Amino acid sequence: MPFGEVVCGAPGSGKSTYCYGKHQLFTALQRPISIVNLDPANENIPYPCAIDIASLITLQDAMDAHGLGPNGGMLYCMEYLEANFDWLESRLIELGKDAYVLFDIPGQVEVGTNHESLKHIIQRLSKIGFRLAAVHLCDAHYVTDAAKYVSVLLLSLRTMLQLELPHINVLSKIDLLSHYGDLDFNLDFYTEVQDLSHLENALNSVSPRFTALNMALVSVIEDFGLVGFETLAVEDKASMLHLTRAIDRATGYIFVPPKEAPAPQGTIDSSMDPTSSRPNAFALFSTAAGPIPGDVRDVQERWIDAREAYDAHEKREWRREGEIVREQASA
Repeated sequence: MPFGEVVCGAPGSGKSTYCYGKHQLFTALQRPISIVNLDPANENIPYPCAIDIASLITLQDAMDAHGLGPNGGMLYCMEYLEANFDWLESRLIELGKDAYVLFDIPGQVEVGTNHESLKHIIQRLSKIGFRLAAVHLCDAHYVTDAAKYVSVLLLSLRTMLQLELPHINVLSKIDLLSHYGDLDFNLDFYTEVQDLSHLENALNSVSPRFTALNMALVSVIEDFGLVGFETLAVEDKASMLHLTRAIDRATGYIFVPPKEAPAPQGTIDSSMDPTSSRPNAFALFSTAAGPIPGDVRDVQERWIDAREAYDAHEKREWRREGEIVREQASA
């Protein structure tokens, strides 16, 4: 059964960078991964692309043929892909039943919030056996402004309701958050979407005329109670692994290396042991379904409160590892 992620988010949220980082991580972990570019305007693809919508249609093709602007041309391309879904299906079949696929979709928010074509494409992917989760990236700097934070909450909520998938909202570029000044609250206030009434003063100071509207929007978000956030620093291995565990739990994906895969040095061969003492599928599942290690307070300490100390520690560790590698190479 193929699994995958629908990677969505506003322009500049880091979708392509995330796909590239995940490809590097999974390659190192020897996990299967294929990336499908569904953005017809993406001409500079940083990652190895298994399937590219540009082979079917490009944004410029749609604009030239029908006299459309960029947004109208993008919606036309999504409708064209929906009408030619067999083109996509045939290429996905070639990836195999054990494929893990990232779908990099356009950044225009209306594609995932209002327009029906992407939703219909996802439904058809589910019918042919894909188990998908939506990974919605939002730039972390929005939490530094109360009004922007509420707008991101509304966007995330609308996308969740539209796509109807297991959904992981992500504050991307969390490693850059300290560059935008101090937060009004701790990071867990924003990731767990705690009592939003605390934002009332900040919202009213910016737009006092819209006090009633602001609180009505806050009430809508709290009434649904669906939105929460993970965090991501794409260049940090621990952050990528934490997010990967969250997504795997949402889709039910458990990666078991094939028998022919090389085992890490020092691995104990248990193939001849009694069944009771060998690793088993139940133990693997219980580990995958258990609590995810790590806490948002650790993220705040790493990237906001004590970033310089952590960076210095990492540099020392990298230097020490480099010296060990050189010693082993010269031995």
